Amino acid sequence: MSLQTQIREDLKNAMKAKDEVKLSVVRSLITLFTNESIAKGKPSADALTEEETVALVRRAVKQRKDSIEQFTQGGRADLASNEKAELAILESYLPAQMSKDEILKIAKKKKDEMGAVDKSKMGMFMGAVMKELKGKADGGDVKAVVESLFS
Repeated sequence: MSLQTQIREDLKNAMKAKDEVKLSVVRSLITLFTNESIAKGKPSADALTEEETVALVRRAVKQRKDSIEQFTQGGRADLASNEKAELAILESYLPAQMSKDEILKIAKKKKDEMGAVDKSKMGMFMGAVMKELKGKADGGDVKAVVESLFS
């Protein structure tokens, strides 16, 4: 079952269960899919590839994380907790992320391949690692691992 199909099924289930938070999140995702397909000139939201769908969910996750940070800094714990609930639902649609140990193994291998030994090549190295781990690892974790290799 594709991710979009699963999300549409979850919409029906959330309506039946009267789960307002999940319903809101799922509706916002479906709107994202529709808007993206219109922007790309595709005939329907179902025409999006699985990779495009996951990228849109990742974008929504990033927005929630940014909102949580802003609300926490602003002293609005009530709004931050709402965002955290939505974030948990969104993350359930993403594939499992790699651990820092797994990222470290791949980063060390890539470092040996590229011969990157100093910080001047860290940007190129970071790009190469991110390209290899695209969609499999959190960017923040990759950045932390890469910086630890060059420190």
